[in-house]
Amino acid sequence: MRLAGISVPRHVLLTYAISGLLAGLAGVILASRVGIAQPSVGVAFELNAIAACVIGGARLSGGRGSVPGTLGGVVLLALIDNLLTLYEVQSYWQQVLKGLIIVAVVLARRREDA
Repeated sequence: MRLAGISVPRHVLLTYAISGLLAGLAGVILASRVGIAQPSVGVAFELNAIAACVIGGARLSGGRGSVPGTLGGVVLLALIDNLLTLYEVQSYWQQVLKGLIIVAVVLARRREDA
């Protein structure tokens, strides 16, 4: 990219700065929501992030995905979480269901590509 006149170190620094700022903001929001700052509060949140992206249309192999699709996946996953909580489903089974949703979406996309 240097041949194109783009300052690579500047963009890398800017990317890390924005990422750190947003991670800090997410930490503050999570701590205010939970009421305690503890490093183990966000355990298993990565499954939610992966599930929301996959439901929204992103591929696990990379190269495809969109912000509106991911937002739609977040809304759908939040709806599923809320319904399972209202029906008092145990958290273990909620995680199993999210995993099954990811597998089903990946298999459905695989059939579309074939």
